[in-house]
Amino acid sequence: MATNLLELDNLNAFYADSHVLHDVSLALAPGKVLALLGRNGAGKSTCISAIAGFVPPRSGRVLLAGIDLARSTPEQISRAGIGLVPQGRRIFGSLSVRENLLVASRKHTPAGRRCWTCDDVHAMFPRLRERQHQLAASLSGGEQQMLAIGRALMTNPSVLLMDEPSEGLAPQIVREVGDVLEQLKSQIAILLVEQNLGLAMKVADDVVLLNTGRVVFAGSNADFRQQQAQLQSHLGIT
Repeated sequence: MATNLLELDNLNAFYADSHVLHDVSLALAPGKVLALLGRNGAGKSTCISAIAGFVPPRSGRVLLAGIDLARSTPEQISRAGIGLVPQGRRIFGSLSVRENLLVASRKHTPAGRRCWTCDDVHAMFPRLRERQHQLAASLSGGEQQMLAIGRALMTNPSVLLMDEPSEGLAPQIVREVGDVLEQLKSQIAILLVEQNLGLAMKVADDVVLLNTGRVVFAGSNADFRQQQAQLQSHLGIT
């Protein structure tokens, strides 16, 4: 049985002829949060897109519980257990809050993965229960982010990819997002791309730092903190 739930093994990804990810490797263990950090353009979102199947890797492997998904379609990857909270939320504004959750729900989930319901999401985000019949477009930015997280949970993932979940949110809502990540990490492994360094360091167990598509640091939260002064030039985040 694989020790790590999600592994990237020497992943290379391109946009047309532009080589974006260069032999990227990382490992995410069950019940952990891995923060993927780096400046804008470092390759973080491309890494998320490669895992989710939107940018097929040119070479290398994407292993989920030891099974290589690198040549799979986005739908196959989602059904295998990888959920996505995309940058910019991308909720369905013309649908109600409840409809946004139901459209992502899974009828059949393999043993060992939690089956999420609307009631489970409402328990985590009480405001979504209050607004379940409103159009999603009428929600505040923070509420839309809650909905994006809830929608991803409805796919019953074992790994959750989160791309800039604090982007554009007020400080109080950012703290709420951090609290939610703390609750979720005991149930779901999380790969977190985040520009808010304070949030990332609050919840992350491990850190991978990218620069121009290459891994320049991989280690524990504590090791990252010890080396942060030397790594600062690669960050460009606050």
